[in-house]
Amino acid sequence: MLLWAGLLSLTGSGAGLAMPLMAKHAVDTFGEGRSPVGPLVVLTLLVFAGACVSAYGSFLMARTGEGVVLRARHQLVARILRLKVPAVDRLTPGDLQSRVTSDTTLLRTVLSSGLVESFNSALMLLGTVALMAYMDLTLLGVTLVVVVAIGAVTALLMPRIQRAQLKAQEAVGVMGASLDRVLQAFRTVKASGAEARETAAVAEAARHAHDRGVSVAKWSSVSDVTMTMSVQLAFLAVLGVGGARVAAGSMEISSLIAFLLYLFYLMGPIGGLVEGWTGLQSGLAAVRRIDEVESLPGEPAELSGGPEVSGGPGASVGAGEGGGPLGVTFRDVTFGYGDERAPAHQGVTFDVPAGAMVALVGPSGAGKSTVFGLLERFYDHDAGTIEVEGRDIRDWPLAPLRASLAYVEQDAPVLAGTLRENLLFAAPDASRESLAEAVARTRLDALVDRLPDGLDTAVGHRGVMLSGGERQRIAIARALLRRPRLLLLDEVTSQLDAVNEQALRDVILELAGQATVLVIAHRLSTVRHADRIVVLEEGRVRTAGTHEELLATDDLYRELATTQLAAETH
Repeated sequence: MLLWAGLLSLTGSGAGLAMPLMAKHAVDTFGEGRSPVGPLVVLTLLVFAGACVSAYGSFLMARTGEGVVLRARHQLVARILRLKVPAVDRLTPGDLQSRVTSDTTLLRTVLSSGLVESFNSALMLLGTVALMAYMDLTLLGVTLVVVVAIGAVTALLMPRIQRAQLKAQEAVGVMGASLDRVLQAFRTVKASGAEARETAAVAEAARHAHDRGVSVAKWSSVSDVTMTMSVQLAFLAVLGVGGARVAAGSMEISSLIAFLLYLFYLMGPIGGLVEGWTGLQSGLAAVRRIDEVESLPGEPAELSGGPEVSGGPGASVGAGEGGGPLGVTFRDVTFGYGDERAPAHQGVTFDVPAGAMVALVGPSGAGKSTVFGLLERFYDHDAGTIEVEGRDIRDWPLAPLRASLAYVEQDAPVLAGTLRENLLFAAPDASRESLAEAVARTRLDALVDRLPDGLDTAVGHRGVMLSGGERQRIAIARALLRRPRLLLLDEVTSQLDAVNEQALRDVILELAGQATVLVIAHRLSTVRHADRIVVLEEGRVRTAGTHEELLATDDLYRELATTQLAAETH
């Protein structure tokens, strides 16, 4: 399609190449006393035909460019969502959004002005030079001396333009990240009275992007003016030399007029080459930023639910429907996040029997949430062994592994959309009966009845229309609908009142017979009925046992029971 569009544009431009020759013919007919109607009619037809063909070619080129942008955005988003969590941790959402939006848009520039227009301009330049040589070799020599000399100067500017464009696009990404930072904590910013400070911070990032953009504009303007000046200086040189030759009788005035018209026509191809080269630099800078995402480590592009895994433990891939509860074993597991923090796990060892309810407790930073990140394989442990149902977790394909797990995060994220969409997010094929059951078990009935459109009510960006406790219960209901074989609960009662906490505790105890439950909690009431409690401290397992055993034998657990767990100790 690009080739066809380019040929059409080239044909339209080629029609313009015939105009100076027809103008020469018209001038000659005037001088010979003949009627100029014929040449003028041909000139008019050339103008309309060239315009129509060029317009259609430009449309095809633009449409093809939009198609490439669409495919690039689709592939880039798919790649971003398959990136490994550590890779995304090192980036910012605003910068990633900038790569998906503005950087992919510049790909259109690469295709149109960067490649096709540059190719067409090069051919038109050759065609124009050939016709100028046909008209007069002497004047052509004068023209080329001026144009080539100034063109060499322009070529020296291109590396500067490329560097400036790359820095400009990076600055736009930084500005997007700065704005995203504010929007992610919008209420905190207002509650802290920090609007002015954050406005200044975003404005500073915008000013930096502005300065980078001005730098691009400066070098691009110098390049454009230099090439335009080359044609103007060539015009003056040709006018002087050609005028002298006409005066001497060695050249016809009509030939000089035609040559000057070709000289002005030369500005189009030269300008197209400069613009194409500049656009190509912008596009290549965008391609480089897109390729940076492509080069980041990603997870395999498996289908949700994954293929059937035959043989050995974990063969079932259904979301809890193809097998019983999963057992988990950690053996001397070591893991660090790869930054300046101390290792999160330093030889962690514990067992979670299939069908049991095991609680993880300990001070903040002890490595409790890291256990869940390793089980979901958001991160890969550095040393030791993690087994799920007797099988090394690295041997599990990601799709069937995650299909067997349900993870309720500490902040219980809710996505923009309806309540129904959020509940069915992890199990889109769940039946109406299963949905109603999950709503009832998590005590969301009152919320559904209160909302104007029930389950089909939009909950706002990040669930802004819901309370913290409602968001937690939605996250828990979403996990229940997944029918997991291993349920991971991270501080799921932190925002629940006593009545809803008691109801949730009953649900968890019921689930313990259907799935293995691994829970992180600071409230004693949530964990005291666990089959086993593992106490973590500074990335190590300090001790493990039942609630009563730990109260009697471990000072840290006893301290947690009277402070962090914040409940009665009997």
